[in-house]
This record gives sequence, structure tokens and C-alpha cells, in this order.
Amino acid sequence: MDWTVARPFPNEIPFLNEMGVEFLGAMDGEARVALTLGTRHMNSWQVGHGGVTMTLLDVVMALAGRSLDPAASGAVTVDMHTSFLQPAGHPGSRIIAIGRASHCATTLVFCEGELRNGDLLVARAMGTFKFLKQRAAGRKLDHTFIP
Repeated sequence: MDWTVARPFPNEIPFLNEMGVEFLGAMDGEARVALTLGTRHMNSWQVGHGGVTMTLLDVVMALAGRSLDPAASGAVTVDMHTSFLQPAGHPGSRIIAIGRASHCATTLVFCEGELRNGDLLVARAMGTFKFLKQRAAGRKLDHTFIP
């Protein structure tokens, strides 16, 4: 897969569209998304806001997990731990989040993610995600959350 070419997200996610997040792909337990930082993504020190970092890591890990289960119509975050190592960057910086599924169970997937600005490792994360499955053809999704 060419990880440099942006494609449409598998599902419409207005929040990510508003942020300007680019979907680079997801397959075989790995996913990538990218974002070119703008002034709207900055904190008071004029570096990428931590919420932007966490959003990208959350999304890319969920995508990585979902790539292992074609029957999953979605994934919700059960747990996420993030370590911030460096500032994400300044306006104009292109940051890339990479997610990898490390273990897939029946209803849960365990993932790791990292955010990079070029060669600089900005943040790392670990997360657990619960798959949302479609009940039956033509019926509504089961959005019941039972840990």
C-alpha cells in the first residue's frame, strides 16, 4: 500500500474532516493518518495541541484494529494511555500517526500507536478498543457498551 497518498475515510467522521485529518490507509493490522498542522491546531505555546495528538493516536489505533475484523462496523475506545515525548510541531508541520494492532480477541483489540513529525517521535500510545458489530443484515448497529 502506498502510505503517502490520502484516500477517503472508510466512514464519514465530521470531526476529522473539520480537523483536516488525511486517511492514508489501513490493512493487515496497521493504519496511518496524517495532518498538516495549522494555527487552529496550536496551543498557547504555538505548538500542536495535546488533544490533536491524542485524537490522531485514538483514530489510527482504532483503524488498525478494525482492519483485522471486516465484520466490525466500528470500534469504541475502552482505554487509552498516551506518553508525550516532544512538541508535535508548529504550523505547517506534517505529522503522521501510525497504529498497529498487537492482539485481536473476539470483541476487543489491543493496539499501539506513535505520532511522528518527520524522524522525530512525538508521542506513543497504547489502547484497547471494543468492536461494534452489526446485529443482522438490515438491522441497527448494537451500540450497547458492556466491558
